[in-house]
Amino acid sequence: MKFYSPINKVVTVLTMCCCTMLFSINATAQAYYNVLKYGAKNDSSALATKAIKKAIDAASKAGGGTVYFPAGKYLTGSIHLKSNITIFIDAGAELHFSDNFDDYLPMVKSRYEGVDVTSFSPLFYAYEAENIAIIGRGIIDGHGKKWWDFVEGYKADQPRSKWQYMFDELNKDIVLPDEPKQMTRGFLRPPFIQTMHCKNVLIQGITIQNSPFWTVNPEFCENVTIHAVTIFNPARFAPNTDGINPESCKNVRISDCHISVGDDCITIKSGKDAPGRKMAVPAENYTITNCTMLSGHGGVVIGSEMSGDVRKITISNCVFDGTDRGLRIKSARGRGGVVEEIRVDNIIMKNIKQQAIVLDLQYAKTTVEPVSERTPRFRNIRFSNITASGVNEAAFLNGLEEMPIEGITFNDINMDAKTGFNMRNANRIEFHNVEVNTEIGSSLKAENANSLTINGFKSYAPHKNVPLIDLKDVNDAFIYNAFPVSGTEAYLKISGEKTKNISLGNNNFKHTKTPVVTEGKVTEEVRVISGDPIK
Repeated sequence: MKFYSPINKVVTVLTMCCCTMLFSINATAQAYYNVLKYGAKNDSSALATKAIKKAIDAASKAGGGTVYFPAGKYLTGSIHLKSNITIFIDAGAELHFSDNFDDYLPMVKSRYEGVDVTSFSPLFYAYEAENIAIIGRGIIDGHGKKWWDFVEGYKADQPRSKWQYMFDELNKDIVLPDEPKQMTRGFLRPPFIQTMHCKNVLIQGITIQNSPFWTVNPEFCENVTIHAVTIFNPARFAPNTDGINPESCKNVRISDCHISVGDDCITIKSGKDAPGRKMAVPAENYTITNCTMLSGHGGVVIGSEMSGDVRKITISNCVFDGTDRGLRIKSARGRGGVVEEIRVDNIIMKNIKQQAIVLDLQYAKTTVEPVSERTPRFRNIRFSNITASGVNEAAFLNGLEEMPIEGITFNDINMDAKTGFNMRNANRIEFHNVEVNTEIGSSLKAENANSLTINGFKSYAPHKNVPLIDLKDVNDAFIYNAFPVSGTEAYLKISGEKTKNISLGNNNFKHTKTPVVTEGKVTEEVRVISGDPIK
């Protein structure tokens, strides 16, 4: 008689699991394609471009696999990924990219600052690929100085290079932006990593340095993860070397990255002017979290290339220390597009050389024009739980006369800055529990604004003969729950003949010498709903 016990069942299952595990390990081992076996030298004595291509082709032919770089130094030109390929750069491995421009030919389909072009191949490039990755603890170095020097030293009257003639020939029919100067120069540096029209992209663990141009630049991609990446580009000598620029992508996650670069640290874009509106592919569903930014023109920036729209973005748990600006959203007439549904939460900023927060629809100087598809819009943006110190200006909010920024809320903010919030051409702006301590001037200035809500706004550094809040040509403002500290001479100043419907409620002006000061042609008195009288 045959007996079947639970123990036999467990042994059978374990045996099956072990066999499955061994099969998995063997399959994984077989899926590794060591570039040394394909002729690459790890002492940088010879260009490894062809050997790397052979390894990628072999992996692709087998249905996919991992192209492996063991410790050592490799010299290479452009690397083109295919579907189901992982580039694994192990600890101790360094990929040094050639500074011979010919190693990035032939030119390929690319995007340059929001304009679709054919140009130099990016250093890492993928087009219409799926399930691709660049991972490891190694270093990739773009040796960008020669690229930077060529562009910085270029003069319009000097002879055109062969690369510029190539560019001209391949880009006769491209859609140009409003200011096509960048295209007519005909020499566009390549991004370091650019994936075009790809799905399921992973970049993880590696250190990237000395990019010729933008560093990590997914374009028209879906499901992108950038995790634990370190990026260093020299701040003073590396122009336009933004850190991470996912443009016109969907479902992007950026986390645990450390960035110090020669332009913006992380930027979100969706195309520039007519080229961007023609493609009409938004940047949407982005999460940026747990990142640190040091040198850079901005910590996290949206725009100015946002002609295809930017929406559903969350930015949280980040530290900006030493960037020129902290959070910056910028655009201009001619861009078109909408930036909306943005949440910024739990941010620390320190040593910000210009503004902690910027929302600017007049990034470029333009003249007023009728509202059209060229008119950009900012709306439905929320900032909360932000601490900033060593800031030059707390915030700059600047809408268009024909299209004010609208629906912006600031909650639980405390800032120590040289100057405070400066706002004009804005509608439906709210401040809740905001503290701004300035070295000079008012903590909040607003001009040509409608529907302001100011709740519990405070400063612990009042200035003699300076109002805490200064409103000019403001319509419909409700100021409540104020309790100015001792030494506050004036809490609110109003001016401008357009100023009306200003209401105060539930304020305690016990320590305020003059709660409200009126200047100029104000036609209405301030309405007191409840709380201490203002006179």
